[in-house]
Amino acid sequence: MPTSTLERDSERHIAVSTGDIRYHDIGEGPVVVLLHGSGPGATAWSNFGPNIEALSNRFRILAIDMPGWGGSHPVRVRDRDHAATLVEVLDGLGVDRTAVVGNSMGAVTSLAFAARYPERVTHVVTMGAAMVGQRMMFGPADGPSEGLKVLFQAYRDPSPENMARLVDVMTFDSSSTSEQVAIERSKNTIKYAQHRENFVADLDEHLPIILKPATPAEISSIKAPVLLIHGRDDRVLNVEHSLRLVSAIEDARLVIINQCGHWVQLEHTDEFNRTLASFISER
Repeated sequence: MPTSTLERDSERHIAVSTGDIRYHDIGEGPVVVLLHGSGPGATAWSNFGPNIEALSNRFRILAIDMPGWGGSHPVRVRDRDHAATLVEVLDGLGVDRTAVVGNSMGAVTSLAFAARYPERVTHVVTMGAAMVGQRMMFGPADGPSEGLKVLFQAYRDPSPENMARLVDVMTFDSSSTSEQVAIERSKNTIKYAQHRENFVADLDEHLPIILKPATPAEISSIKAPVLLIHGRDDRVLNVEHSLRLVSAIEDARLVIINQCGHWVQLEHTDEFNRTLASFISER
């Protein structure tokens, strides 16, 4: 996918205690942070490209590559604390409070951030979130899901063919985007080779994908308004995760979308943009 003028012109960098962070800063108004997922080749732009321009008409969008992904510094999982990194980025930019929007790993970060830094959060929106620390009844309980197995294989071998399998398992219907997204993800993974090497090393050492997620007790402590969006056909993180989250968070609501996989924001772009904008603007 060619780099757009908007993507290129909005790129910024900021130093934090652990290294250099790349982010995109677009629009004016209430601040909304976008946090990407953990897949090979993932960046803030690849996860939210079709959403950013529309949302920036109403909000100031900060789309951040977290440590270990995209244009930000390499890091091993044992040294990651994405919620703490987000605090450093916001402090560096002079942002006191923000809405946080996260997909998959980004959703886990959003919930941890809301639980640990409640004074910094106005709203939380998650897509394909995980209730880390609780075993599922209806999804895989003793091993990785189908989607995570494909994700791990794509990290080990980032060929266009494996990336196409990744896009397919992440979506309900990949027919319109599979080749384009697969090529972009493959190129990104090869470009940022140290990110891939670190992730594979963590897999080989049987380390968790995500370090320092919010505990069930921390999840229950969240007071900010939370919107959970989940694809009914998610093969990466079963919709049961969001059902458990909505029962645990005091001020939460859940939207389940049929014919939708793990990437709600990409498969149902217009509906996602409308739903997010309405939730943040009207609550």
